[in-house]
Amino acid sequence: MLYWFVFNRSVRIQNVFLLIVSYLFYSFWDWRFLSLIFLSSLIDFLVARQLKSSLGNQRKVLFGISLFFNLGALFIFKYFNFFIETFTETFLLFGKPISYSSMQFILPVGISFYTFQTLSYTIDVYRRRIDSTDDVVSFFTYVSFFPQLVAGPIERASNLLPQFQKTRIFNYHKSIDGLRLILGGLFKKMVIADNCALIVNNLFENYTEYSGSTLFCGAIFFGFQIYGDFSGYSDIAIGSARLLGFDLMKNFNFPYLSKNLIEFWRRWHISLSTWFRDYIYIPLGGNRVSNSRLIFNILIVFLLSGLWHGANLTFLFWGLIHGGALICTVFVGKYSKLNVFVDDQKSVVIDFFRIGVTFFIVTVAWVFFRAETITEAFGYINRIFSVSFFSIPQGNKLFLVLLMGYLLIEWFQKRREHLLDIQHISLKSVRYLIYYTTVFLVFYYAGDLQTFIYFQF
Repeated sequence: MLYWFVFNRSVRIQNVFLLIVSYLFYSFWDWRFLSLIFLSSLIDFLVARQLKSSLGNQRKVLFGISLFFNLGALFIFKYFNFFIETFTETFLLFGKPISYSSMQFILPVGISFYTFQTLSYTIDVYRRRIDSTDDVVSFFTYVSFFPQLVAGPIERASNLLPQFQKTRIFNYHKSIDGLRLILGGLFKKMVIADNCALIVNNLFENYTEYSGSTLFCGAIFFGFQIYGDFSGYSDIAIGSARLLGFDLMKNFNFPYLSKNLIEFWRRWHISLSTWFRDYIYIPLGGNRVSNSRLIFNILIVFLLSGLWHGANLTFLFWGLIHGGALICTVFVGKYSKLNVFVDDQKSVVIDFFRIGVTFFIVTVAWVFFRAETITEAFGYINRIFSVSFFSIPQGNKLFLVLLMGYLLIEWFQKRREHLLDIQHISLKSVRYLIYYTTVFLVFYYAGDLQTFIYFQF
């Protein structure tokens, strides 16, 4: 109400209000780390302004300052202990033990997201793809915008920053669609993800007690948990921003309907995958290189993607699985008569087969993402691919059927913007029945409250 009907006389006043609200929002977690966001914003704002008029080596030095601070902060808070421990363990393998003292840093929530967001701004200014801004309030609000501050989408300055600099007018239809997104996001998080979490936590903590078929179902449950959790947050963030007159980029596009891994990464965490594509993969040469260099480029991107998610060998191995499988997909399409990239509208059976194979690979990889250690991950995988894989899974079969039913709903909605984009249904009574049913499910079938998974990144 304040935003639209009190502060609507000036864009700058609205931005100041949003900046204060965003900083207050972040301070509820830990007010001390506001200084880190502020310093990151200030450095990149000043560096980008100087890049506008600088030339030659001076530009490189300025760009280096931005990289050094942002990646340095990310390294210290997120990766310092991981690299120190890996370093000492490597020496131990060669019989040369060395002592070290670790420093336990608190990981600032959302640091990976807002660091990549502000870095993309500096990189684009350095490449002269966008102009730097002189509006300090708009830029600081762009970096700390509360709907997507702690878990994305990772916005580009070219898309979001101009929206802070132009007049915003209340739009009823956009606001209603924002509410639909929020409702769909709450359903994904509270009904799907949180209920799956109860099953997943038990299976991963006690995996030695269950059959391979049950553990494979557990991996499927985790796949739905992380999808419902993360895409649910993204929908809530996009919907909340839409209520304020902003359009954030789409972060998920029904990824479990993908027919190959390339398509999966065009649909899953789109803001991160396109970030790595534009700032890592293409600068390395993309796919316009030799086969050996193409393999290197893909592996680098996915290893970095794994490392972005956390300082643990499990995430690196998860990235390696996806990188290796995607390389196989690329070369099968490149050198065989089997064109894995064709969207075969003539055969639904073939489409479902491709979806099934892709879903299977993604599900197996999720085991490494969820496991606490690499030993636990391999132990879990070994039990899946044992003789007991062919046994009847224990418990939770009805819930698994319901999840498959949810996936079927996504199949019918796959050409829509989001799960509750149902304006094409002509009967108003049917639309409202769907809305009220969703609200009922959120209130009565929500699982135990679980922290958003991606808050840890």
